[in-house]
Amino acid sequence: MIAHEVGHHVQHVLGIMDKVEAPARGSRASRRMRSVRVELQADCFAGVWAAGAQRNNAPLIEPGDFEQGLNAAGAIGNDRLQHQSQARVVPEAFTHGTSTQRQR
Repeated sequence: MIAHEVGHHVQHVLGIMDKVEAPARGSRASRRMRSVRVELQADCFAGVWAAGAQRNNAPLIEPGDFEQGLNAAGAIGNDRLQHQSQARVVPEAFTHGTSTQRQR
């Protein structure tokens, strides 16, 4: 989770967040699609950080951390959360992506 938030920080530093959050233009569907892309990119940046930390034998990465991170990503996908809360999945309402997308 921390690595994901660091991913959002990287997006902010690179100006990505400003471009995405700039005037709320486009349809609700296109805004949601941008939101999903931002979240998946933050997950990607988290993975890049983790891979680098592992290559450098960073003491921050402990055995089982990668598995826990992937399990957490799968647990918080919009499809899984919607299915658990309302017994149906509404892809048009996704804001963070599916469990599979988040894990990938």
